[in-house]
Amino acid sequence: MSPEMFVQSHTPFADLIQHTDDRDKKKTPLKDKTILVCGGDGDNCRRVAESYGFTSVVTPADIITSAPTIWPFTSPQSYTAHARPLPHPIYSPSSTSSTHLTISSIFVFNDPRDWALDTQLIIDILLSEGGVLGTMRSDSHPNHDHLAPNIPLYFSNPDLHWASQYHLPRLGQGGFKAAFMGVWKETHRGIPLNGKTIGKPSQETFEFAEKRLMKHRRELLKTPKEEAGGLRKVYMVGDNPLSDIQGGNDYLSPFGSKWDTILVRSGVYSDSEKPPHKPRKTVDGVWDAVQWALKKEGWPTDVEKMGAKSEHKGKGLGLSSSDSTMKGMG
Repeated sequence: MSPEMFVQSHTPFADLIQHTDDRDKKKTPLKDKTILVCGGDGDNCRRVAESYGFTSVVTPADIITSAPTIWPFTSPQSYTAHARPLPHPIYSPSSTSSTHLTISSIFVFNDPRDWALDTQLIIDILLSEGGVLGTMRSDSHPNHDHLAPNIPLYFSNPDLHWASQYHLPRLGQGGFKAAFMGVWKETHRGIPLNGKTIGKPSQETFEFAEKRLMKHRRELLKTPKEEAGGLRKVYMVGDNPLSDIQGGNDYLSPFGSKWDTILVRSGVYSDSEKPPHKPRKTVDGVWDAVQWALKKEGWPTDVEKMGAKSEHKGKGLGLSSSDSTMKGMG
């Protein structure tokens, strides 16, 4: 299976590499600026960001190993295996360097592992002078509430809970965001902070996923874009009513497709509670969802027969002339 077939919560960040800031007279694309990437194990998220095209990616590990006093409650030694040298030194009053570490945007790619460290660094950057870590804007003092931070902050997943191997749901990135916003509110009352959240159930994430589906369908059908047409029906399968089902129900396709939602009981959702967003169908697991959707579209649910029908039509399993497909997004 190709990586193009997967859409994770942070995948739409790839569309931002050519983004430019209106305040930047040089109009340098974001891919050529330095960004801070938080979350994930080790430097996995850094490598993912680089695969998207970002060329200067800094992580909290790089910062804490370069400046251990920036957060004295974390041992830098635990980060050295995944740290890289900073592209420029961090500003300090005694610094003699003419260039200092400047962060243009902050991305929370995945659930942060050290909430305290990441919270402190994000606040430092948001309150800095033009993203120069170690500085503070004169108008960012808690008593100055008229100007919001001008460093973009992106979250990739609003999910408060997720299903792990533990028998009860665990806090996800949405939990970190809520905690961060709580700290911000308490320390900088009155200063607005509008971090951009993508991921389910956002319109942007579903639109990105549909574009990927359309591209994948064209490749399966070996049909030019102008001849392939759009999707008629998409089935959104998920275990979280607050992201998967809400997103599928609310999504307004700019391409004219219709979306049906299927809630599975094999993850976050439990029958003991009424889902806040009603799905079209509730089933036990993903396989049951696939079977229900295929039957609804008039496809045989027997694997061998389904393969024969696909071969006969020559248009690809599940992506035939019915223009229907299944999609699950991480």
